[in-house]
Amino acid sequence: MTMRVCKWLLTFAFLLAATLAPVHAASRIKDVASLQAGRDNQLIGYGLVVGLQGTGDSLRSSPFTEQSIRAMLQNLGISTQGGESRTRNVAAVLVTATLPPFASPGSRVDVTVGSLGDAASLRGGTLVMTSLSGADGQIYAVAQGSIVVTGFSAQGDAASLSQGVTTAGRVPNGAVIERELPSKFKDGFNLVLQLRNPDFSTAVGMAAAINKFAAAQFGGRIAEALDSQSVLVQKPKMADLARLMADIENLVVETDVPARVVVNERTGTIVIGQDVRVAEVAVSYGTLTVQVTETPTVVQPAPFSRGETAVEPNTTIEAQSDGGTVAILNGSSLRSLVAGLNSIGVKPDGIIAILQSIKTAGALQAELVLQ
Repeated sequence: MTMRVCKWLLTFAFLLAATLAPVHAASRIKDVASLQAGRDNQLIGYGLVVGLQGTGDSLRSSPFTEQSIRAMLQNLGISTQGGESRTRNVAAVLVTATLPPFASPGSRVDVTVGSLGDAASLRGGTLVMTSLSGADGQIYAVAQGSIVVTGFSAQGDAASLSQGVTTAGRVPNGAVIERELPSKFKDGFNLVLQLRNPDFSTAVGMAAAINKFAAAQFGGRIAEALDSQSVLVQKPKMADLARLMADIENLVVETDVPARVVVNERTGTIVIGQDVRVAEVAVSYGTLTVQVTETPTVVQPAPFSRGETAVEPNTTIEAQSDGGTVAILNGSSLRSLVAGLNSIGVKPDGIIAILQSIKTAGALQAELVLQ
């Protein structure tokens, strides 16, 4: 228990030290925003994996796998009339991929493969030709290739060992783009930049940086902040759109984020932002330990009596309360807030409870995010 607390405190101190760096850092526009017309699109398809060493779907439990095998063989001109398939070397899978913006026919992307049936492992399998469709039902890519599985499993008569996931894998560069996604980038006159972390200060600063560049390059303003997430950029008449975006995405802007405290109660991780402030508040923390001990007693009947041996329950309850420490927290800065929390000397779960109570009292001037 002590080692676990020490490890948690080291992690907590490391994360807090990392947040001591200034939040208002200068970043390139390409690192904080993306082009609305250049977003990713998701593709999905259904296919078969062959070449498994007896770890595929059992056709009785996965009838759709047998139907897919028969349909594939018929498409290849092989008759499947009569007889039942008993193979365990085939598995039905879902295939997903991300179609990047401006992808042209002939380019390749990675695909992810996941088992649909009761296959034990996809290791060593090969994905056969699978068409990948978008949300509009159109086929944009075709995937095929050997599957790379990072997990493994081994099983004997009396023991088994597994690590990672063996029913999912990837096919690097396994999909070939066959259809170009329609894009309005080349014909557009207005472009919209979307912030990955919406913030009005960052959006206004980004528009100001673009207008400063445009005034020197084109002699006028071309950018306007629409809201906390979107910045509208109007293309000058004589400007090359690709060159304009290359210049804009390398401009440097001052980024800003709201004050936020992120708490993960499962792992005990706490991340406190630089701008978090705490109004002056007194905090007392103490622990109450309740221990319940069961010591059953065997009761024997008197000699030559007709009584029966019985078990008499005996419960002992002990409660111990540790003296609470009272501390004054006044977090005018992150450093003073951390020093105040450390002065109480509480355990990880105690710090989480204190932060929640301070937020309830209205003294925590930040957003508290619980994960």
